[in-house]
Amino acid sequence: MNFMRNTWYAAVWAQDLPADRLVPVTIIGEAVVLFRDAAGKATALLDRCPHRLVPLHLGRLCDGGARLQCGYHGLEFDGAGRCVRNPHSDRVPTAAKVRAFPVVERHSLIWVWMGDAAPCEAQIPDYSAFDECNNARVGRRETIELDVNYQLMTDNLLDLSHVSFLHDGILGHADMVRGNIEVQQEDNTLYVRRATPNVAPPGMFDLMFRRDGQPVDVWADMRWNAPASMLNYAGVCPPGGERSAGVHILGAHILTPVSEFRTRYHVAAVRYDDTVTRSEEEASEVMQKLGDLRRHAFKDQDEPMVMAQQDAMIRAGGLDAVEPLLLNIDVGPARARRLLETLRQQADEVREPVEA
Repeated sequence: MNFMRNTWYAAVWAQDLPADRLVPVTIIGEAVVLFRDAAGKATALLDRCPHRLVPLHLGRLCDGGARLQCGYHGLEFDGAGRCVRNPHSDRVPTAAKVRAFPVVERHSLIWVWMGDAAPCEAQIPDYSAFDECNNARVGRRETIELDVNYQLMTDNLLDLSHVSFLHDGILGHADMVRGNIEVQQEDNTLYVRRATPNVAPPGMFDLMFRRDGQPVDVWADMRWNAPASMLNYAGVCPPGGERSAGVHILGAHILTPVSEFRTRYHVAAVRYDDTVTRSEEEASEVMQKLGDLRRHAFKDQDEPMVMAQQDAMIRAGGLDAVEPLLLNIDVGPARARRLLETLRQQADEVREPVEA
């Protein structure tokens, strides 16, 4: 698959990269090993020793992360990928080096630049609401492995009309089918906004709000940044009222392609329910239920449906073999796919490479 390479990908949540541990991940088909160096800085190397090509994550860290030792023959590499010790000789071969990837730890995530062009940190999307300092409002940060293509999951997230059917009773219901859709592009950021006024609250938001089933205005504003980093601002408020008078959540939906048919889905939610008075125990219980409902919706409902879609497309000849019927609800996904291809071509033009 023709992945976008000169861009940042979320590898893991920062909480999942502790000190003294080697964490293997695969990003757009490339095997990468993550670890923290002696200063605690996140580091990423190609997960392949240049000697016998065994995965480096099968080795161990030395001197608190200053060096990574291959578990097969003991070659040791620093955070820049240079071999700094050959236990079999006083000489280190010039070819004894491993590719190092640029890494930035930001917004509770470890971001890795997979391309050869010089990285631009300004391109990392804003997920500041999920910073560690906001732990009181951030629910559990988790990663879900999905056996689906990341673009099919992007289509799913940018067309939230499906919640009325696939997530009926949790995130939507029949009266929310004909929402008002607006698509807006600001530079390279795409917004897909959906609003449904004066309807019964979806189950998840009724749990957060008044718990009385009375009508509300419902909205879901999805922000998209290439290749597949999304932020959903969703909530309910009294009919015709200001959004600030209701409750809402910010949901991180960050897709990292592992391969053509596998995706790592980084999810978390920040709650904003200051209009509702609850004890700390009750608020914690609500967050736990929200997390359980979210995982059920993604893993037990979205994944099987998108997997079935993917299987049907493969049987028809491939993901691009059949031109799908487009409805008015597809304006967001279609726009994102066009923008992604434009940005991919621009980003992957020959530019000044990163020094080895």
